[in-house]
This record gives sequence, structure tokens and C-alpha cells, in this order.
Amino acid sequence: MADPLDIDYDGQVVILTGASGALGSAIVEQFAEMGATVCATDIVEPDDESALLDPNHEAVHFYKGDFTDEQSVERVTREVVSDHDRIDALCNIAGTWRGGDPIEDTSVDTFETLFDVNLKTMFLASKHALPHLQDSGGAIVSVSSRSSLEGGEGDGPYRASKAGVRLLTETIAAENKGVVRANAVMPSVIDTPMNREMMPDSDHEAWVDPADIATVVAFLCSNSASATSGAAIPVYGEA
Repeated sequence: MADPLDIDYDGQVVILTGASGALGSAIVEQFAEMGATVCATDIVEPDDESALLDPNHEAVHFYKGDFTDEQSVERVTREVVSDHDRIDALCNIAGTWRGGDPIEDTSVDTFETLFDVNLKTMFLASKHALPHLQDSGGAIVSVSSRSSLEGGEGDGPYRASKAGVRLLTETIAAENKGVVRANAVMPSVIDTPMNREMMPDSDHEAWVDPADIATVVAFLCSNSASATSGAAIPVYGEA
């Protein structure tokens, strides 16, 4: 894990989607080490062989939920507030990548999957967390992508879905000015086991460690970043 930030999250409740993945689990660990009560949610449970989330940390509470389904999001949000009385930060980490085909060869299923997992989860989580974040004066951090800044060959729907994350972030910041801060982080290729398997011949040393992105997310959720809202923060290092 990256060097911890000198920020105390004691008494703060953080809800985090996509918690069982490589980036999500790193962010869960970062917040837990900084004293937060972490409400980790994912459709993949910690005991699944594909999950990277450590279920044994006493500060981490897991809530299974499908954040593409509004009823599931409502339930998880309600359970978190019932259990912990508040929400101080929301981290929208759930996401996926599909690509490789030009638009005329891209299936509707691929398009819908990308927008559901990357954008709809962010929209629904933000929608249902916002009333509680408005009460606490909290913050939202969502994962966009450097590739969302321009079009490119082969992964247009992915880029478009991540551009949507960035634009919704700016909208939430504008609608909640002075009340709830909202920012996005913009990674490129993250150094995860899956990415190494998919791209074995790439320069892995140039990729960013999930723990380094986790420190940026934790900073953006803290009062130390009180002057920052509506921003898209590069977190792609040399990648």
C-alpha cells in the first residue's frame, strides 16, 4: 500500500462500489487504515475466488448489491444508513472495459454493459447517497478515464461511458456547490493482475499501482481537499 495520508477518518462512513476488484479493494484498504468505517459493496462477494477484497478487516462491512439495479441500490443505501447512521463519502469504483471492435461491429449487449456498469452504477449510487451526503457535507469521487477525453479506435462505447462519468461529476458538483464536493479520477492502464494477463508484453513498470490511486481518492474525499470540486484529476503517472 502507498504511504498513508496524514488524515484521520475516525467516525467517518465511506460507501464504496466495486469493492471486490483490484482498484476497489485497494481503496477499501486505504480508508480502513485511515480509521474510516468502510461499507464495501459489490455483486461479487469477498469469499468468491475472483474477489480481491479482504473480508477480515474489522473496519470493513460488506453489502452485496447490484448497482445497476435501483432497488438493490436503495436497499444497500438504506442498510448502510440504518447500520451506521450516516454517509460521509461515496466512491464510485465499479467499472469494466470492453473494446476491440469498430462501432459497426459492436454489439448492443456490449454497449449496454459498458453504460450499465460504468455510468448507471455511478448515477444510481450518487442519486441515493446524495441526500445523506448533503446532510453530512460529504464528498463523491468517481472513476472516469483518460481515454474519455477524446475518441479513439476500437473502444468508443467505453470512452463514451467514462465521459459520462466525468460530465455527471461536473453536474453533481454544480448542483451541490458549497454542500457536497464531487470529483473524478482519470486513470489510464492500472497495474492489476487482469491487465497483466491481458497485456503480458506491455511495460508494466509504467502502469500505476492501485494503491497510489487509492491515496488520491482518499485525499479527495477529505476536508484537506475542500477547495476542489468538479475536477477531473489525472492519476495515470507515466502510463
